[in-house]
Amino acid sequence: MQMLVHICLGIANSGRNCNDIGMTAIEKLTSSALGGVPHCFLGRKGGVSSGIYAGLNVGLGSGDDRAAIAENRARAAAAILPGAALNSVHQIHSNKVVTVTEAFGDARPEADAMVTQVPGILLGILTADCVPILFADEAAGIIGAAHSGWKGSITGIMDETVKAMVKLGARRDAIACAIGPCISQKSYEVDAGFCERFIDADPANDHFFIAGKAGHYQFDIEGYVAARLAAAGIRKIACLGEDSYSQPDRFFSYRRSCHKGEGDYGRQISLIGLPE
Repeated sequence: MQMLVHICLGIANSGRNCNDIGMTAIEKLTSSALGGVPHCFLGRKGGVSSGIYAGLNVGLGSGDDRAAIAENRARAAAAILPGAALNSVHQIHSNKVVTVTEAFGDARPEADAMVTQVPGILLGILTADCVPILFADEAAGIIGAAHSGWKGSITGIMDETVKAMVKLGARRDAIACAIGPCISQKSYEVDAGFCERFIDADPANDHFFIAGKAGHYQFDIEGYVAARLAAAGIRKIACLGEDSYSQPDRFFSYRRSCHKGEGDYGRQISLIGLPE
């Protein structure tokens, strides 16, 4: 476990600032691990949605008003790389990665990660407790973004993203990663069957679980993702350590919405792009 503390906290710090878009303020979280590559992890502040989606809901799969979602997505893109084409995928909790060679707009392929080396392309990953990961080999001009829920994590979406970047010409030891807001161990209760699935895959995974109430455990998915990235040869990994579940004013959370019986939930976006 000491190795994970070093990986997550000893390499890069996160920054926090607000960008004014019209009359609203969008909170942007960034990581120095990604150097000068334009990127940010956005939360729910600064959007036009209301009700249970209040704020910057960018989830096309939500029941929110379509016009509000479109405005929120436009604001999100403008906050990081004005004029760039925003690309997001139809996320399916897989380990599938898409190499983006040109903007595909609304024609979202089914996948959970994207990589590109094309300037003017903005990659966006949606989350609401799952783990957003941004990747960059700044020297090679190759970037990636991945959505890593527990299914994608255990099947290696992060490993596949690294492989796709290397195929484009990135150097594995030059890729830096930043892990954004996600559900924390204190908020992520799982049952014994869930825990056993991970331990069956690798007995060392027991380090990511601590005992909770009878028959249940608390899962450190952020630490697990960081460890998988390190095992894939990534040397620079930064964890922001922001819990999406326990901060309702800042982040959307699928699990929190379920616990409150809200019926649906908003999604936040994590963005990385290459300027033209």
